Amino acid sequence: MELELKIYRLVPTAPADDPQWMDRPPQREVVVRALTTGDARLVASEAELDFTDTDAKPAEGNSTEMASSFRSEKLYTVIEDDSGRYVADGPRGVVDGSVRRDTIAPVESGRGL
Repeated sequence: MELELKIYRLVPTAPADDPQWMDRPPQREVVVRALTTGDARLVASEAELDFTDTDAKPAEGNSTEMASSFRSEKLYTVIEDDSGRYVADGPRGVVDGSVRRDTIAPVESGRGL
């Protein structure tokens, strides 16, 4: 039995000056194809740049995926989108909107921490 994917919108709910953003830039609404609302948060967070994808410290196997703002219920709400604007058939992933990839700065060559 194949699991049915649905369309979900991740909508920021906290104001840009909310301290819970913790110096992470707020992102705009993102639309994903996922299994559940929880999986929608995972899909969005997996699209972000992770420390293990860069030469930034601590790149030695320490993932920052759990720190994604998309995982916070205080920063984003997840809404099932049944408007028909997007088809649920297709691969699990980001369907619309852009996930920022500049939330982690790589270490500049020659400048260690």
